[in-house]
Amino acid sequence: MPPFKTRFRVSWVDTDAAGIVHFSNYFKYFEKAEEELYRTLKFNFESIAEKYGVILPRVEAWCRYKSPLRFNDLVEIEVSVRELKEKAVKYWFKVCNKRNGQLAAEGYIVAVAADKNLGKAVKIPEEIAEKLRAYMET
Repeated sequence: MPPFKTRFRVSWVDTDAAGIVHFSNYFKYFEKAEEELYRTLKFNFESIAEKYGVILPRVEAWCRYKSPLRFNDLVEIEVSVRELKEKAVKYWFKVCNKRNGQLAAEGYIVAVAADKNLGKAVKIPEEIAEKLRAYMET
């Protein structure tokens, strides 16, 4: 299956005084794309916590910036699963500026499944892992 893709426009609030998206917002964009992926899979972070007693805290994040995004640029983010382990998932993101076709950034987030009450790492629920496998990089 190809990577999951979602699109949105850069908001004014995401830009700095130079009119360029502040670097920290790329991590918000990553999570926004991840949230849309889960919505497509018929999950959300709240339902995962309620149904399975599992939360997905981030334990690692990285981003390489390639070209700037500006207010009102149309952004497309590709999400794929780079690694899926028993207790952790590594999502890979590519942020493309659809206005000029340039890669704006790429990076990853590693999330670990944790018991919502104890905070200890647990196995990713199989129903979720099964659906994420469809987005594994090949």
